[in-house]
Amino acid sequence: MSMDPPAPVARDGYVFIGVVAQRFGVHPQTLRLYEREGLIRPARSSGNTRLYDLETVERLEIILTLTRELGVNLAGVEVILDLKSRLARVEGEVGRLMESIRAVAAEHASRGGESSRALALRPRGAIVLRVR
Repeated sequence: MSMDPPAPVARDGYVFIGVVAQRFGVHPQTLRLYEREGLIRPARSSGNTRLYDLETVERLEIILTLTRELGVNLAGVEVILDLKSRLARVEGEVGRLMESIRAVAAEHASRGGESSRALALRPRGAIVLRVR
């Protein structure tokens, strides 16, 4: 039983373009095209060699799934990746907003019945203002 040789790692968890190309069965020119189109942004060594980190490799996996399995062209891939990025930002903002609301609700609850109105939060649901 033969084992595949370990992938050459440049440094700090980066891998070279040839390793990535071989792993995914694409030509290095394809990876360069994706970079020119702005779909991936590999880091560069001091000698200007492309270095792929885990995040870039994961993004490449998404690109290849969209193009190979779903038939999306590169313009469509760009739109999808942009929407995915925007969605992640909005989810982060919503998470921060919910934390703020929970903090205000906890502060309100700790003060007792100062008001005839209470803020009720449903887990993963809508915010409801209840009048007592």
